[in-house]
This record gives sequence, structure tokens and C-alpha cells, in this order.
Amino acid sequence: MLMLMASKINSFWVFLLLLVVKIPKFAQSQQLFYSGFKHAGNSLSLNGVAQIQNNGILQLTNDTKRLLGHAFTPNRVRVKRSNGKAYSFSSIFAFAIVPQFQTLGGHGFAFAFSPSKELPGALPSQYLGLLNSTDNGNLTNHVFAIEFDEVQDFEFKDINDNHVGVNINSMISNASATAAYYVDGNSTAQNITMKSRETIMCWIEYDADVNQLNVTLSLSSRKPNRSMLSYDVDLSPILDEFMYVGFSASTGLLASSHYIMGWSFKIDGQATPLDLSSLPKLPKVKKTNFGLILGVSLGSVFAFFIAVGLAIYLFWCYKNRDVIESWELDIGPHRFPYQELRKATKGFKEKQLLGFGGFGRVYKGTLPKSKAEVAVKRISHESRQGLPEFVAEIASIGRLRHRNLVQLLGWCRRRGDLILVYDYMPNGSLDKYLFDNPPIVLSWDQRFKIINGVAQGLLYLHEGWEQTVIHRDIKAGNVLLDADFNGKLGDFGLAKLYEHGTHASTTRVVGTLGYLAPELTRTGKPTPASDVFAFGALILEVACGRRPIEPKALPEELILVDWVWDRWKKGAILEVMDPKMKGDYNEIEAAIVLKLGLMCSAEAIDPRPTMRQVVRYLEGEMALPDVVADPGGYNGKRGKPGNGGSEGR
Repeated sequence: MLMLMASKINSFWVFLLLLVVKIPKFAQSQQLFYSGFKHAGNSLSLNGVAQIQNNGILQLTNDTKRLLGHAFTPNRVRVKRSNGKAYSFSSIFAFAIVPQFQTLGGHGFAFAFSPSKELPGALPSQYLGLLNSTDNGNLTNHVFAIEFDEVQDFEFKDINDNHVGVNINSMISNASATAAYYVDGNSTAQNITMKSRETIMCWIEYDADVNQLNVTLSLSSRKPNRSMLSYDVDLSPILDEFMYVGFSASTGLLASSHYIMGWSFKIDGQATPLDLSSLPKLPKVKKTNFGLILGVSLGSVFAFFIAVGLAIYLFWCYKNRDVIESWELDIGPHRFPYQELRKATKGFKEKQLLGFGGFGRVYKGTLPKSKAEVAVKRISHESRQGLPEFVAEIASIGRLRHRNLVQLLGWCRRRGDLILVYDYMPNGSLDKYLFDNPPIVLSWDQRFKIINGVAQGLLYLHEGWEQTVIHRDIKAGNVLLDADFNGKLGDFGLAKLYEHGTHASTTRVVGTLGYLAPELTRTGKPTPASDVFAFGALILEVACGRRPIEPKALPEELILVDWVWDRWKKGAILEVMDPKMKGDYNEIEAAIVLKLGLMCSAEAIDPRPTMRQVVRYLEGEMALPDVVADPGGYNGKRGKPGNGGSEGR
């Protein structure tokens, strides 16, 4: 009897304790299971364009450009023990990616742990809706993700356009591998094309006891014995104690729809398996009988319109259509409708004009749908830049990606109009801050940052891309400044592309007087060295605040490089620095820039450094030589600065 009473008393206190202690909602059951999301209700938090379709599929993105979608747990999950050690976890999900165009991906999605389910400030495109350019790589992000990416982004060192990567606080993957799976007993991986519309199973497992993360893919419900990606990592210092868990995806200039058919997740245990046969399926693509549609359409037109009316109608359509030629189908960037660009620039009105030159006019515009500010370059009919140069600019800058290159967003052709759409650079071109009466005087720190940025961009063109790109028109007017006065190289209308290890075949001399390398007048063939020569003229401009040829200057100062060389030989090199800075600059950095400008401006090709050497000089990774070739060097003269080596690094 006494024992029975004691048992009831103990049960009573346990009941009271459960009423008093408040257990976090998700801490009671650290697991999820969705065999389709039709009845998910409030158990998932969606934002962006993410939605649950009627058939129960979770759709993260659609065919809209530059958008993101998030699907996270509504409450935080406890992912670390009280001693600060991360729990093991297991996640299984089935996904499919449907690109807008069959052979072109549109960025990817990620399975992620995040301190926030909204991820404020996150960007679409290559950031997958997780981070942005400011916080990318910040250790305080506490973001851990497995990315499934369909685009090779050279800025983030992606291995290809069909890879899985482990990302910790950054969009640069700590480890990555081509999407693939292993058949039992076979040591050779079978590649999986993620943007093929196929439903793909994924297992993500973290073992906290041995600090190992494994990612496994398969085209069936059966998990292969071997993972496609294995990475040793301790997630304890990366994760917060409580995190949101879910998916993030984005689209860029090209879009893809990202679908999740089912998801199973568990902390400190094995997630419940998913059965592909019980998950919702993507609807089949209906094949369109274009021949039948064309026949019916032509028959209807012929039946309802007389021959004259039909001829007039077809002529009107021909005159007003957006011309699409075969080469345009291979160009990656987005093609804008002409009327959208006309509306964005308010009819190409003069008050929207940002500037003009030999190749046409540039207008400021605001895209009607996204409200994004853009620069719209409308190439004039009378300009020297015709269709070949227009194609070159689309084919080159449209596929280049670097923080110091102006991003081409898209293009348009209508009748004789050739139009390019770029990211808007609010501070305009560099030349208006160097010459005459600039609106503000750039500080030395700003100038040095601009020089370094252009050098980085030019190195990428010469060596960092799949082909060698020679810009051929480097000058202050083609260096644009963003809101933070970062220098970005633009205007690729004269760009020349060729395979690494070969030579450009063109013999047409193009460019701007004062920036043209001497050998171009003899051979007409551009090389990376001719770009280096123009870069030398540019950095002397930035340091001295003068044009390469200054008609208003004294006779001995008419040619900028000759004047700088003369001051160099006399040991008074710093006398050429822009007087508008009033002596407020780093003398060592200034001497390095001036000396480098002389080296790049050498008459002969051999003494000029490569852009890789230029970047290393600017970043202090390599010391400048004491001896500098005479830039005019027809007679092979060499010179040293009169004040010794104090101006080298």
C-alpha cells in the first residue's frame, strides 16, 4: 500500500514538471517526413517564389529571371548538444531540375542549415538565395549548405556546370564533385545530368563521431554503397545551437524550375527512407505538333483574308519583328523585347542619356518588371561598330564573369537597331574623375583600388577564361565605377577571342590614339602584350591626372610617358603625380604604379610584363626590377631612377 502511494506521488510530480518546463516545439521530435507536400500546411515556411503545387510537389523556383525561393522548417531545430558538439544528422530527399532551355542551366539549389529562414539580403543567380557579395565568406554567417549547381561560376571556382559542393559560410565550395552515382560492385561512377528533368534521390549524412559528411546520389530508391562526395569536417564551430533546415534556390539570366518531391530528415539518427514510386511525379511534357499548327494557321489565314490583305499583314510583321538569326540561338545572355527597353528608357529620351561616343549612345533605364536600373547602349547606324563587333561583344562579355568586368545583362535587335543592356554603374566612367574639372577628386586609395581592380579583370580576360580575350580598347573612358568606386572594365565591342596557345588572326588596327601599342601599326595583330601597353597608359593617367597625349601641356610634357620617363631619369618621379591630390598619397605605392606604367609602355614587347606579373607587383607578391627599359627604346637604352631603389618594393 505504501509503495503504491509513493508511486502515485512520484507520477504527480513528474506531471507537474512537464507542465512547468517549456520544451522547444521542434526539440520534442527532431525529425521530418514528407512523402509529397500536399498536406504540409504550416509545417513548412515558404518565401520568395516557393510554392506547393496541387500535385504535392514543392516548387522552389520557376522560369522567372533573377528570383529566389526558400522552404525551411517554421521553427528552429536543435543541432548541437549542451556541450557544444554538433549532432549527427541524416537527410533524404528527391529532386528534379527543369531548365528553361534544354541544354542551358539556370543556377541551382541548396540543402541548407541557416540561422534565418528568410535569409534577408541574399541574392539570386550564383548566390543561390543564400548569401550576397558583401557577406560571402564571412565566418559569422553560420550557413552550411550542400549546393546542386547547374552553372560553372569562375568567380567561385566551380569545377563544372553539373556539380555538387559543400559550402561553409561561402559560395566557394570547400569540396565538390561532378554529379554521379556508383553501381554496386562497380568502381566507375555513372554521371547524372541534374538538369535532365529526371527525379534524383539524394542522401546527406553527417557522422558527428568521426566528423565526416557524405553525399550520395541515385536514380532509384536504393542507396548505393559508395557516396559520390565525402568530406571530413567538424560542424560544431559552424552551426548555432538551433538552426532552420530546408532548401534555397535561385534563377539568373537563364532560369530553371527546381522541384522537391519528398523529404525525410532526422537529427541524431537515420532518416526514414523514401520510396520513389510513392512520390508525386512531374507532369509529362506535351509534344507540340508544329506542322499541324502551322497548317491550320495558314489555312485559316488564307480562308479569312484576301491575298492583298494577307500580303500587307505579312509585310507589316516582317518590318516590325525582332529578327532572330541562327547565330543568336547560341548566345547565352537574355534577349530583351525592344518595347521593354523602349519603355525602360522612356523612349530613349535625351534626359536619360548617360553618354555617347563613336559607337552610339548610352541611356539610363529602369526595367518595368524588376525595377532594376540598367545602362542601355543603343548603337548608332552611322557608327563603326556594325554587326560583327556587336556579335563579338555578346559572345564574349555575355559569358564572362568577374567582379571587375561590367556584366552584360542582355541584348536586343530590331530592324537596324543594335542594343546592349548592362549593369548600371552609378558613378559613370573613370575619365570624368581624372581630367578637366572633375566633380570630386579621387583619393589615392580609390585610385590604387581602381588600378588593381582593372588589372585583376584584365588578367581574367588573358588567362582566367576558357579562351584568351584581348580587349583592344582599354582606356579611362571604358573603366566604369560602381557605387563604391570599384573599377570595372567595360565595352567589349572590339574584343578578340582565340584559343589559348594560338594567335589572333585579325590584321585590322583598332583602338584609341595614345593607347595603341607600336607593333600594331606594323603587324595589325593584337596580343595580350598590346593590352598591357594600353594598361600602362591607363595607370599613368590615373596617377598623373593627364591624358596620354595632352595638347594643352608644355612641349616637354606633351607625351605623358616621355614626361614620366624624363622625371624618372632625373630622380624626381613623384613630380608627375596629380596635383589635385595635393600630395596626399602613399609614395611607395605611387612609385610602384609609375614604374609599372613605364614597364608596360615599353616600345618592344619583351620588356613588358604579363598581366599576371602586373597583379603580383601591385599586390606586393613580387619586387619590381631595379632597371627599367627606356619606353622609347629604339636604341635599346636602359635607365635607373636617380634616387636609387627607394621607389621599388
